[in-house]
Amino acid sequence: MSSQQQPSDEPVYADRVYRSSMAVVTGVLLLALTTWLCGDAVVRGAGNTPWISLAVALCVVPLIVAFTVRPAVFANDDRLRVRNPFRVIELPWGSVDAVRARYSAEVLAGGSTYQLWSVPVSLRERKRATRPAGGRFGAGGLTGRGAAAPAPGAAARPAEAQRAGADRIVDELNGQAERCASRTGAQGPVRVQWAYEIIAPVAAGAVLLAVLLATA
Repeated sequence: MSSQQQPSDEPVYADRVYRSSMAVVTGVLLLALTTWLCGDAVVRGAGNTPWISLAVALCVVPLIVAFTVRPAVFANDDRLRVRNPFRVIELPWGSVDAVRARYSAEVLAGGSTYQLWSVPVSLRERKRATRPAGGRFGAGGLTGRGAAAPAPGAAARPAEAQRAGADRIVDELNGQAERCASRTGAQGPVRVQWAYEIIAPVAAGAVLLAVLLATA
C-alpha cells in the first residue's frame, strides 16, 4: 500500500460558501418593508384589501428571497453546487469545463452554461482593481515619459490584491476544479433541480391575486 494517499482517497471537507453579503442585506430590508406594508394593510384594510395584501405577500416574499437571500455557491472536494433563484445545479468537478467571469460569473459544463447569481461581477471594481497603484498619475505622481521613480520603500500592491472580488472567486473555483477533477467522488453527470418551494407559492399568490382583482 502506498504511503501517499491518492486524491480520490482524501476526505471531503465542509463546503466553502460564496454569497453576496450586499444582496442578503438588501433582501432582509425588502422583506422587512414588505412585511410592514402588507401587515398594515391586513390589520387596517377594509373589504378585499387584507386578502389582496396577503396574495401580494405570498407572491412577492418568495421572489425577494429567491433573488437576494437564496443565491449561493457551495464548493467542496467532490462537487460544485450552485443555488440560483429557481434552480439548484450540482456539478461534479469532473464535469466542469471552466468557470469564468465576463459580464456575469458562469460555470461551463457538458456544453451548457450556468450563471452564478451569488458572485456578482462589478465592472467598476474590475476597472479599479486593474488601475495602476497611485491612480492615473502612478505611484510617483506621473506616468509615461518623464515619470518620477517610485518613492523609496514603496512596494507595489500584491497581484492578488489587484484582482476584483468575482475574479478572485473564479480563480479559486478553477483551481479547485483542476485539483479535484480526478477524484472518484467528483465524477458523474450534472444534475438540475427546480426550486418548487419558491415557484409554488409565487404561482399560488399570482393566481389568488388575479382572482381577487377580477372579482373586486
